[in-house]
Amino acid sequence: MYAGSKAFFYALSRSTLLQRFASRYGLATGDSFVSRFIAGETVETAIDASRRLQSRGLLVTLDHLGERVRTTEGATAATTEYVRLMDAVAEAGIERNISLKLTQIGVDVDRATCVDNLRRILEPAARREFFVRIDMENSPYTEQTLEIFETLWEHQYRNVGVALQAYLHRSEADVRRMNELGARVRLIKGAYKEPPSHALQQKEDVDAAFMRLARMLIEQGTYPAIATHDEGIIEDIRAYAARRGLAKDRFEFQMLFGIRRDLQASLVAAGHRVRVYVPFGREWFPYFMRRLGERPANVGFVLKALVRER
Repeated sequence: MYAGSKAFFYALSRSTLLQRFASRYGLATGDSFVSRFIAGETVETAIDASRRLQSRGLLVTLDHLGERVRTTEGATAATTEYVRLMDAVAEAGIERNISLKLTQIGVDVDRATCVDNLRRILEPAARREFFVRIDMENSPYTEQTLEIFETLWEHQYRNVGVALQAYLHRSEADVRRMNELGARVRLIKGAYKEPPSHALQQKEDVDAAFMRLARMLIEQGTYPAIATHDEGIIEDIRAYAARRGLAKDRFEFQMLFGIRRDLQASLVAAGHRVRVYVPFGREWFPYFMRRLGERPANVGFVLKALVRER
């Protein structure tokens, strides 16, 4: 079920026809079941959602959805949108934390274009005290993502972090690599369809890898982000940190907008830092499909919501 559902939804996420249809109709009314997971199509709706989350003691990061840009013009436009996003966030007075994908800003055009665009974002981000997370994409991008991250790190940009995917066989070495740099890592399980040669296929194996890497990060890393909605894993991490005498502010938990809001609230009440990824934008369909494939329980939630609406 785990690998099969991921493959199915990953295939849907890459459908140009479905994406076009979804972008046109899916959030048009603002009250579809998709809006439970996507904070609208505009910066304004994302800022409003962020204010509501912060009022409940949650941290936020804004995720302007988009990927697989193939032209220099498209990558330049996406970069400009991120600079404008930072302007809007600073003016609104919400937390200065954003995430991006390298395929948004030109890595499929060429490496130099991507590095230049990332620098165009990190420069004003540093001046205005923003933190920028580079999200990880599927395995063909893993090494070049880390290399580009390290290039900017070597140029003394410290307001940037990266995500790693626990299900990849290479990730333990990558965690050690980032820990040695002192870089901030966001650990996720992994949402892309990957072959057995690159990634673990069984849920129990992925969970075990996630726990092992999470322990490495909270023990040896620099303010890591543990991104999961799995209550059992979260309790295991909390117990491990308590046994090791690690302070609650040594790391943070991260969750996605609209998922396990009860768990988010209970962790905040227990004194943990919890950050919510707030995704927004017209390019929401691939993200939404991957979220469904990543956690089959989300499918049941969406179907129940759809039945209630009808």
